[in-house]
Amino acid sequence: MAKIPIWPGSSSFSPGDTPFGFYDDDVDFQADIDRVSSWTAQRLGYPLIDIELQPINFYTCFEEAVTEYGAQVYTYQIRDNMPNLIGSVTASSDGTWTSINQVNVKDDFGTLFESTATGDGSSGGGGGGYGSAGTKIYTASLDVKFNQQKYDLLSSSVSWETGSNQITSGTLDIKIKKIYHYQPAAINRYFDPYAGTGTGIQSLMQSFGFGNYSPGVNFMLMPMYFDALKLQAIELNDTIRKSAYHYEIEQDRYLKLFPIPTRGYKLWFDYTVTAGTIGAGGDITEGIGGVAALNTVTDISNAPYTTATYSFINEPGRQWIRKYTLALAKEMLGSIRGKYQSLPIPGSETTLDYSRLLSEAQSEKETLVTQLREDLTELTTEAMLGKVADRNESKLLGQGLEGRYQIYIH
Repeated sequence: MAKIPIWPGSSSFSPGDTPFGFYDDDVDFQADIDRVSSWTAQRLGYPLIDIELQPINFYTCFEEAVTEYGAQVYTYQIRDNMPNLIGSVTASSDGTWTSINQVNVKDDFGTLFESTATGDGSSGGGGGGYGSAGTKIYTASLDVKFNQQKYDLLSSSVSWETGSNQITSGTLDIKIKKIYHYQPAAINRYFDPYAGTGTGIQSLMQSFGFGNYSPGVNFMLMPMYFDALKLQAIELNDTIRKSAYHYEIEQDRYLKLFPIPTRGYKLWFDYTVTAGTIGAGGDITEGIGGVAALNTVTDISNAPYTTATYSFINEPGRQWIRKYTLALAKEMLGSIRGKYQSLPIPGSETTLDYSRLLSEAQSEKETLVTQLREDLTELTTEAMLGKVADRNESKLLGQGLEGRYQIYIH
């Protein structure tokens, strides 16, 4: 019978000793891998019994445990964040993967990527408000001309703060965040010093000694509600009798203004930029026309999550990884001992406990994964919002009971 290699009692890890090398350059991973290997071997019975595993076997189990932990956590993150991920870019312009590991992509806490809402086909002044936290917002201007209602945003007539050549050539996508196209404020017409429309009471000016002021303005002090009613009357008149101020973006590039401009002026708007995408037909300009690009998130298979960063994993997570490493080592040791179901000893032979090891390994792996999934389920957006609502309700109930049963001493 061939001599079976056993655990030598210690190990010395070097980058490249793991099958994939996902975490070999991580300082924390390097510091833990030998300690976890020794701990695992001792939990399996070393040095009282020989452990038919080598350091490289423990390294493999440890790497797989970290990868499994990351896969479980990020799978739940993808499921929870998928509505905010669809349409985002999976890779940068140079083809490198854009990883969002350990970044929460929820609207409530700010998103890494732009919202899929771009304002396309929408109408109504004000436009923005759906951008992500930390995204650079640029400013551009457009020269509005008399009686011209439609403008090409990709033409050279737009003054861009950045990316002008790429935007006009179609290699850089833009997202309009806010267009400063509003109806003139009613207060500008209410207090017109030349029209005398402030209060409509000019006959009392001489009585208060204001007759010598120029231009002829009103200084009559009126109640605040009088001003509010005047402003509402002006706005209601404009709403009924005039075209409302709003805009539409057609075909992802044409800006249409309402009402038709009656004078020339400079229109300002905010925008963000994203890397140009390759369209489904292979044309780089198709990404601007609304065609689904090849490097955008479409489903769970290309959501931009990669392997976990071991140094970012906290102690509860590392304890899960250690226990899962032990379960994997039991499974591997059970498989090895199953190859040699009995070993000869002087005057007899001994049977190896491979079946017990395999059974324990399977049970421990299932328990660990089930517990982790239950914990992750409690941390989804819906679950956390429900907890916050319950907490607020309990707080209000406690405040009510406290106020109801207070005892006052006079």
